Amino acid sequence: MNTEQTLRTFTDFYRERGHHLVTGSSLLPPPSDPVLFTTSGMHPLTPYLQGRPHPHGRRLLNVQRCLRTTDLDEIGDLTHLTVFEMLGSWSLGDYGHSQSLRWGHELLSDGFGIPHDRLHVTVFGGDDQVGPDIESLSTWRELGVPVEPTVEDNWWSNGPVGPCGPDSEIFVWTGDTSPRGTPTTDPRWVEIWNHVHMRYHRHEDGSLEPLRQPSVDTGMGLERLLTVLQGHNSVYETDLFEPWTRLLPPLWDLDEPSMRLVCDHLRSGIVVLGDGVRPSNTGRGYVLRRLLRRLLTTLRRDGSDRTLSDLPEELIEHTLDHFRQPCGAGPIRDELLEEERRFTKLLERGRRVLSRSEFQRPLTDEDFGYLHDTHGLPRDLVAGLLTTR
Repeated sequence: MNTEQTLRTFTDFYRERGHHLVTGSSLLPPPSDPVLFTTSGMHPLTPYLQGRPHPHGRRLLNVQRCLRTTDLDEIGDLTHLTVFEMLGSWSLGDYGHSQSLRWGHELLSDGFGIPHDRLHVTVFGGDDQVGPDIESLSTWRELGVPVEPTVEDNWWSNGPVGPCGPDSEIFVWTGDTSPRGTPTTDPRWVEIWNHVHMRYHRHEDGSLEPLRQPSVDTGMGLERLLTVLQGHNSVYETDLFEPWTRLLPPLWDLDEPSMRLVCDHLRSGIVVLGDGVRPSNTGRGYVLRRLLRRLLTTLRRDGSDRTLSDLPEELIEHTLDHFRQPCGAGPIRDELLEEERRFTKLLERGRRVLSRSEFQRPLTDEDFGYLHDTHGLPRDLVAGLLTTR
């Protein structure tokens, strides 16, 4: 299944069961939301999970683009992405958690064709506040899916306070052998979908209060799902990244982790620019600037002649098309090149500053703080300059 077939299978399945497709097109949350970027599919729906009526009813689905910076240090491995998409479905006080699990099993088995014997599930095993999730445990056993109770891994919350509840995490076997072990004993079981029974509100003192309207919130990462469905070990091997893996390696000679980082940060930067954000020293613009300067630092680490002016426009167009962003590739390219010019000037200034005799090697944390606060030189950039001196 390619990307478009996967998306269509998911949305058609839930539409046929009365779900309304709501927009998930922007990384930018509503103006009243204090966060910089949308980080999950349920994020824009939090007020409705807490009981507010939704204008489109009580059964919803969406494909939400998200951005997370919490995993930036992991970018370059086989699975992590800065910008990604979440496939989500919701029951806002409508059908129960057991129904959600049954539909989830049906979609994975019949819709996506995942063999029944390659599925495994974990459910909440209970703690000192809430008992084990007997309903989910019974449902999975009725469906004939192996199930393993855990505690910490099967409780979902959107922060220290707010809506929360037990969840069922669905795993797919990705090994070359017949399935063995459990999700907690063998890493070849890969989680692809989470069904949360949103039953409680957690207060600041840690106490739990039952919600007046229990709901169901499910989330499944598109890129991870594609990796499993297409039989790959890396998200970068899926058809979604085909133009990137075809065009970038011949252009720039980088090791695999560096190539993945450059690919991720460039693609993410294009999406953020496509949503109207521009590089700056604060807020969303600083997140964008940090992404672009991290990729430029990586790109030039072993070759100062590498430049974004060589970037094929096809990659910008492919990204904008996939994320349904109407802006043209030309303006996005211009913004990337302008930020690269600013970065080049910053490098030149950084080299002059670091050549001063006051900076002994190795640099101290105080030195790094001074260079950042006084000269605008981030720590990772300074480290790169020291490596290439």
